[in-house]
Amino acid sequence: MENSTVLNKISAQEQLSILSEVKKDAFVQKLNEYGSLPLKADNPEILQINLGKMCNQTCTHCHVDAGPTRTEIMSQDVLQQCLHIIENNPSIHTVDLTGGAPEMNPHFRWFIQEVRSLKPELEIIVRSNLTILTSSKYKDYPQFFKENKITVVSSLPCYTKENVDKQRGNGVFDRSIKALLKLNEAGYGKDETLQLHLVYNPGGPSIAPAQEALQNDYKKRLKEDFGIEFNQLFTITNLPISRFLEFLLSQNSLEEYMDKLIENFNPQTLTGVMCKNTVSVGWDGTLYDCDFNQMLELPIKNKIVAQTVFDFDSEKLSGRNIIVNNHCFGCTAGAGSSCQGALV
Repeated sequence: MENSTVLNKISAQEQLSILSEVKKDAFVQKLNEYGSLPLKADNPEILQINLGKMCNQTCTHCHVDAGPTRTEIMSQDVLQQCLHIIENNPSIHTVDLTGGAPEMNPHFRWFIQEVRSLKPELEIIVRSNLTILTSSKYKDYPQFFKENKITVVSSLPCYTKENVDKQRGNGVFDRSIKALLKLNEAGYGKDETLQLHLVYNPGGPSIAPAQEALQNDYKKRLKEDFGIEFNQLFTITNLPISRFLEFLLSQNSLEEYMDKLIENFNPQTLTGVMCKNTVSVGWDGTLYDCDFNQMLELPIKNKIVAQTVFDFDSEKLSGRNIIVNNHCFGCTAGAGSSCQGALV
């Protein structure tokens, strides 16, 4: 298992207190300035499901605080209810499976097969850390993904070994390349029905660069150096939460980073932020506006709106007030960032 330096964990409540105080009500004020307060959700189109916090890696930037010692795993009962939601809500066109390493959930294969059986046309995304695919237990997953027409989205924060291993742990780059080659061999990145996307996030306190230019660099280097092909690169700015917040605090650079995010706030991103059309499901079935709110333990709170998968109501979720805090500047800085990359 790969490990990199992990700082002392700060509770979700402490993180919220720090974020709220460093720039008091700054994001709320910014939304008000542009006439976008409250930020309203649209009809749910993407059901993002966190299958658990267990992972074979311990990355320094991980906003989930995932790792080998985490035991939170989504139960089959919760997954069964997710299937009910998928079957009965035609507006949901995408199921986005994340973690931790979602492949480590013992019900992972069953759930994907059930989703595919229910709705063959639905897009199923698996957010894989790649290295899990080189483990003997999961070595047949590229073929399983192919058989079920899974869209694979994988973190590769650089095309050089030094930078990837620094951020994600020793040996991660070589194993990631091995996994990408296996996915290419299965047809990913080559067959238009088998989409393979990579994710870039900065190694330090900076905003993600222009997505298209960086994508061209990635495609050139990975093709020339390893013969690897992929479809798109998604650039995602690190949000100041969990391990990245701890890193910023250890470097005494939180206020500087927040200033940078605020200075680069882009109002054009507000219509495309992922919380607008996504409902995030925690490992225990609790509903959140987004994956980041989930990690800050900020569930949907409106009493008339569904709060768990067991009282999911698409009509009530549509038009709800989205819960925001200063971490939201990470999604709205520069070209913006979401689970599908840049927004504008």
